[in-house]
Parts: sequence; structure tokens; C-alpha cells
Amino acid sequence: MIEMYRVSKWYGKFQVLTDCSAAVNKGEVVVVCGPSGSGKSTLLKTVNGLESIQAGKIRVNGVSVSAQDADLPQLRSRVGMVFQNFELFPHLSIRDNLTIAQIKVLGRSRDEAIAQGMRYLDRVGLKAHVDKYPGQISGGQQQRVAIARALSMDPLCMLFDEPTSALDPEMVGEVLDVMIELAKEGMTMMCVTHEMGFARKVADRVIFMDRGQIIEDCPKDEFFGDLAARSDRTRHFLSKILAH
Repeated sequence: MIEMYRVSKWYGKFQVLTDCSAAVNKGEVVVVCGPSGSGKSTLLKTVNGLESIQAGKIRVNGVSVSAQDADLPQLRSRVGMVFQNFELFPHLSIRDNLTIAQIKVLGRSRDEAIAQGMRYLDRVGLKAHVDKYPGQISGGQQQRVAIARALSMDPLCMLFDEPTSALDPEMVGEVLDVMIELAKEGMTMMCVTHEMGFARKVADRVIFMDRGQIIEDCPKDEFFGDLAARSDRTRHFLSKILAH
């Protein structure tokens, strides 16, 4: 579903990604982890062209993202993206947040868009809040609305950029529960997260990054269970986050 080959990116003279190659198969859940500033979120955003690359190739469902003539709006309409800070429109109701892209990008009628949006809003347990505005619901609820909004576009795959990092601890579980259900249903997912419990529970593979490079790319059981085979940097990272 997602193919990345020797992807490199610079901000001016600073190289933020260096020869990153990875693949995510249909139905796979891949967790990307690593220290802050390692390039995780940048790598994720190159998948749908939110960040451009200067070298390498990226394909999603066989369509080139990195080509100069790539139809990025069309691509983004089929690649769901969930951000750290929800990115809901504060001046629109939950209903309108769910329907605006369906109507303007996919060309659905308002009735079709509302029916689709309500289906997914009900799925994330927030149907009763459809007439509220984002500022009237909690952060965890806003993130669940953001997930419902992405699902309403019938995505081929879902990208999650640290979806729980802006949440109070009590709200993290309600968002992860939705993501776990998506994983069980076979949604192709690439998720940048520090939630190692989530990674252990649902990831098929774990990618570990440091200083813009992919250091590890292996099945989760190997990543967490075979520490002797991991790099020194990976073992140091795991010793810090798994000790608590």
C-alpha cells in the first residue's frame, strides 16, 4: 500500500531524512517510534505530500507521490490523516466538520455526506454531540471526531501523527480504543506514537528512527522481545521507555 525508497529531505542545509526505505502492506499496522527530532513526523507527512522530498521515491497504492505531476489533492482525499492537535474547524459544528471535505472534495451530496459522517461519528461513540462545536467537547472527543472525519472519506490507509500526545492521560485510552478497533478490522495504518503499549498490542511491525534514519524495521515481537539483535541506540531507547 505504501512504498518508500531511499527518501531524503533537507531543510536548507540540514538533512532531516536520510535514505529512508520502508513498505507498509495492505492491512498492516506499522508503528514509527524514536526520540523527539528523529524525523518520525516528517517521514509520515511525506506519504501524502504534506512534506516534499528532494530524493527518493514514494508510492501509495501504486500512485507516485513524489512525481512532479502527482495529483496530491486526489491522493490526500484517499489517505486519512490524523494530527496531534485535531485540526478541526473551530467555527464549524461537528456535523459540518465531518461533511465539508466529503462535499467539496468527493462531490457527495449534503445528505450523503451527513449519512456517512453520522455512521462514523456513531462508531466512535459521539453521535449525541453532532450539533456541538469543537470547543464544547473534550480533547479526546475532538480527536475521535478527527478520526471519524478521516474515515468518512473512505481512505485507502490512515496516517496518525502522535494522535494522543496533546491529550490528558485520562483521554488517551478512548482514542487508542478506536485505533485498536480499526486495526482489528484490517485498516492499513502508519502511526507515529510514543504509546508502546499500543505498539505491542496491535502493531505488525515497528520502525525505529534516530537522526533522520531508519535504524530498525522489524516485526514487533522481535523489536520488543529480541533485544540482543537490536542496535545499541535502540536498546538505549527501549531501556528508557520500558523501565516505567
